[in-house]
Amino acid sequence: MSDLHGDRRKSAVVDTNALEWQASPAPGVWRKRLELVGDTEKGMVTSIVRFDPGCGFPMHDHPLGEEVLVLDGVFADEFGSYPKGSFTLLPTGSRHRPQTETGCTLLVKLCQYPGAERPTRRVDTTDADGWHETGPGRQRFTVFDEPGYPETIYLSRLAPGTTVPHHVHDGGEEVFVIEGEISDENGSYPAGTWLRLADGTAHAPKSEGGCLLYVKNGHLPKQQEA
Repeated sequence: MSDLHGDRRKSAVVDTNALEWQASPAPGVWRKRLELVGDTEKGMVTSIVRFDPGCGFPMHDHPLGEEVLVLDGVFADEFGSYPKGSFTLLPTGSRHRPQTETGCTLLVKLCQYPGAERPTRRVDTTDADGWHETGPGRQRFTVFDEPGYPETIYLSRLAPGTTVPHHVHDGGEEVFVIEGEISDENGSYPAGTWLRLADGTAHAPKSEGGCLLYVKNGHLPKQQEA
């Protein structure tokens, strides 16, 4: 058993550029863990995962779901091939054999999409038709926002010089900076930075040069919860 940034009631910031790649159980598959709760190989985990060309994992299932965003290269399984910008959500009980011919780098979240009744999603976030304006200099591509579930998952694009109005995160928020840089009252966060903002966190993020972000919000424990 192990914990890494395991208290999800607390904020955390990780610059993945400063982390060393660690070997996974599969040859040629490497990872940088950002948070881990529970068992080293079966617990709830958020990681950056790199597949060397021609490598993959054997067939396996996901007891509490999986979330994958392709950051570069081409990821694949028996259901298709997923280039950079592809987003996959697999619910409880899903099975597949992930692999790559070319090599790829992924943002992966395990055991954080529970429920066999949840939808399976395989979407291309580079599709211009999926992006919508949400405010001056701000666009969003929503991947998951369903009644009855606490979280919303989307990509966010900020144009250069954009400032988001000051706001409070009810239910917290996770952000991974895919491209560019974002900053707020507490610091600056270049591409490769993962942030977990605890429930009740308030800030006014901005981006001088523009950025592309992965965002998941509304899913973290309330501060008053034990």
